[in-house]
Amino acid sequence: MTDHPTDFSKLPSYKAPRRSLFSARKFALMASVVAGLGVAAYGIAPQGNFDILTTAAHAQVNKDLRQVQQPVGFADIVERVKPSVISVRVKIAEKQASNDSPEDSPFPPGSPMERFFKRFGGPDGFPGQKGPRGRGGQMTGQGSGFFISADGFAVTNNHVVDGADKVEVTTDDGTIHTAKVIGTDQRTDLALIKVDGVKDLPFAKLSDTPPRIGDWVLAVGNPFGLGGTVTAGIVSARGRDIGNGPYDDFIQIDAPVNKGNSGGPTFGTNGDVIGVNTAIYSPSGGSVGIAFAIPANTVKSVVDQLKNKGSVSRGWIGVQIQPVTPDIADSLGLKKAEGALVAEPQANGPAAKAGVESGDVITKVNDQPVKDARELARTIGSMAPGTTVKLNVLHKGSDKTLSMTLGELPNSAQAKADSDQDLNGGKATRGTAVPNLGLTLAPANSVAGAGKDGVVVTGVDPNSPSADRGFKEGDVILEIAGKVVATPSEVTDAMKTAKADNKNSVLVRVKSGDQSRFVALPVAKG
Repeated sequence: MTDHPTDFSKLPSYKAPRRSLFSARKFALMASVVAGLGVAAYGIAPQGNFDILTTAAHAQVNKDLRQVQQPVGFADIVERVKPSVISVRVKIAEKQASNDSPEDSPFPPGSPMERFFKRFGGPDGFPGQKGPRGRGGQMTGQGSGFFISADGFAVTNNHVVDGADKVEVTTDDGTIHTAKVIGTDQRTDLALIKVDGVKDLPFAKLSDTPPRIGDWVLAVGNPFGLGGTVTAGIVSARGRDIGNGPYDDFIQIDAPVNKGNSGGPTFGTNGDVIGVNTAIYSPSGGSVGIAFAIPANTVKSVVDQLKNKGSVSRGWIGVQIQPVTPDIADSLGLKKAEGALVAEPQANGPAAKAGVESGDVITKVNDQPVKDARELARTIGSMAPGTTVKLNVLHKGSDKTLSMTLGELPNSAQAKADSDQDLNGGKATRGTAVPNLGLTLAPANSVAGAGKDGVVVTGVDPNSPSADRGFKEGDVILEIAGKVVATPSEVTDAMKTAKADNKNSVLVRVKSGDQSRFVALPVAKG
């Protein structure tokens, strides 16, 4: 065979060989290595002469090439976990179905969930909309779920089975079982159901470790009633707050999930469930690659209580809390905008009895730092009522440690929406203008419906810093910089004092309806 001249002058680290000709066999072997790994690897020495790969080196090349080809697919994982996933179908009795309106939304009007997020338990996106009515006025809906034990316990979403008169589950092999609802938890949107008379069902394991951002995940469920469907993606983010409640701590994934996936599992690549699909962000109603799953650690805690007693009880300290914003941190002299600011302790609640006051910042629970108000709510809510906890609190610039016994979160302990007050029977009310704040104020006890304490806002300049920070007519200013105010002049004096002290902002305690909050107002300079 005649050797053909080949130009290798452009290869990396090339040095002219003593011989310029290569056999076709040698060149073919070299080309395969160059294409996969580069010329300077595994037995090729670009020094004077090229060495032919040894058998051992060639085997190593093939091994490394196989490793580079990952991932090769998810078929093995799917084959193992898919049998544990179920389709959930519910029927609602005629009486309840007749009370449901297709236009009803389960979320408060104007709330972030009502505006931006659509649940996908029912065909119209909202959990309350279970779908078209069947014969006899029944309403039906579909969702997903998965077995967590061989004897028939399964997890799904609360909004999938809420109000259901009958629950049926269909397994991966097409078998239909009747299930009963063991318990539900509206705050986390989880439900535990049970199929009786079975002992050897395939089931999934809830993960012991949280996923990392960027990890591969698989979502399995019943989108649009199609039955067991698998989609893949990655973990896009963790700790998402989607405006659903104080315990929001969602995993965001980009695996396509749609209406009907609600309650289905998201698996990690080891086959464990890392979360339960519960919501999507969807301007169009279909998947746009933003879905949210309840983390496995939350599912474990809730399911254990539902299994043992059919309901969930949470620790409670009895405070209204809010985030510490940079402006609030500056007004309090904090170096970082961290912790949970106590807007108001509830009378006779555990916190009030322990000495927590309005304006305190809770910085630690049992020596663990509190990042923000949501983290405090989740930490306390994860503890059992009756647990003794230690709180570190920043009180008027000084650190103090308090001990208290947690109460039980009342079922009615929900944050109430701010409500506008009808001042003086709807008649215009005059007051004293405070130009630097853009507010018109009057003593609260002089205005009908404003209460006895503080100074009521009777007017707001729409172009003022107060308007930018959410002040509205009917709000009542109770304190400024920790001092109680009862007249507009006291408000003005407090702002002048803050200016003389070279403060950039001053902390104002405001009551709106039944809720209190703190607002950091900038101090006018000049």
